[in-house]
Amino acid sequence: MEWLQENAWTVWLGAAMLLGVAELASLDLALLMLAFGCLVGAGVAAADLPFFLQALAAALASVAMLVLVRPGVVRRLHSGPSLVHGAAALIGREGFALTEVDARGGQVKLEGEVWTAHPYDETAVIPSGARVQVFEIRGATAYVCEVPELGA
Repeated sequence: MEWLQENAWTVWLGAAMLLGVAELASLDLALLMLAFGCLVGAGVAAADLPFFLQALAAALASVAMLVLVRPGVVRRLHSGPSLVHGAAALIGREGFALTEVDARGGQVKLEGEVWTAHPYDETAVIPSGARVQVFEIRGATAYVCEVPELGA
């Protein structure tokens, strides 16, 4: 028992390591917060304070981490960027006109693919070779506007 009192910090450290490994299986972040509490308990034990203070410090640190830190971390992990794919991913992208694009149609190259295109403004005529930006996709047709050249 005397050894345990003299080396309580190693017991706390061992508990923190076990909880850290168990966290790898749960991936819930709760055990990680408890492991942090054990590290605080190890610090208090290293300062040679009584066990009830070690346990109190570990419990307070664990609860604080669970209440104050975990919700924000979980929210941040679960709110990654929204994935836009398919035709919707082309909106706002730039390409260039392969042929003249007018109200009757035309072709543009977007992200390495050739698309049928119409000008977003029905009265506009976009010359062949002009840079264009996609404003809308309807079916297999891109509605584009000409991107003005810098300095023009």
